[in-house]
Amino acid sequence: MSAKPKVAFFDFTSCEGCQLTVIDSLQTHPEILDVIDIVCFREAMSEKGDDYQIAFIEGSCTRPSDEPVMKAIRDRAELVVALGACAHIGGINAIRNRFDLDDVRQYVYGDKAEWYETYQARPIEAVIPIDAVLPGCPIDRREFVAALKALLQGRAIQIPDYPVCVECKLKENICVYLRGKTCLGPITRAGCDAICPTYGDGCEGCRGLIPDPNIDSLKQILSEHGLNPEETLAKMTLFLNYQTMEREAVDDG
Repeated sequence: MSAKPKVAFFDFTSCEGCQLTVIDSLQTHPEILDVIDIVCFREAMSEKGDDYQIAFIEGSCTRPSDEPVMKAIRDRAELVVALGACAHIGGINAIRNRFDLDDVRQYVYGDKAEWYETYQARPIEAVIPIDAVLPGCPIDRREFVAALKALLQGRAIQIPDYPVCVECKLKENICVYLRGKTCLGPITRAGCDAICPTYGDGCEGCRGLIPDPNIDSLKQILSEHGLNPEETLAKMTLFLNYQTMEREAVDDG
């Protein structure tokens, strides 16, 4: 990789909040701009370049026309990083996958449904190989800066494989279950510094599942804390629908 690598940011189906977090990070760490050359970043600049070594992609794949664009990015870049929950695990967009697609299109677009090409939402890794992931909705600023530094130094991005509960314990948080709320922290990948539980709200799973999550046990806990099956499904699939449906397909053989 060159002494001053060229970096590009791309977006597909998303709210683009992760790119806004990148912009915030560059404002608080302007020194980053001394060591990289950003050649494409629609959220922040009008110039566009197609010569880059590192590509960050935000957003999930939701249309057939997304696929060739993603593949072209993969062909050009030495490193591709999935930026945020939509790119990493399908994100909120994947909620649609549990419903009949024609019904979803009709509900959203009405009598113009046929105008819009769309299919089930997928993370970008379902379309192209990726080299790293930055989870979250949105991504964590500190994690982005640390990850970019790692890439520039030729090191792998380190993402925790333990649950959010570990970070809660380290911060000496009172468990939100003891406050009468519910939380997906036991099955969700850490790395966010337990930001939601720290401020009194339950984890919604935006960083994706940990390896080997005990989902059945958590469903039982959610039931014991007052959630009916429909509410449990809604909570489990806000961010985790793509991953949970994959696991269900494996379990069903």
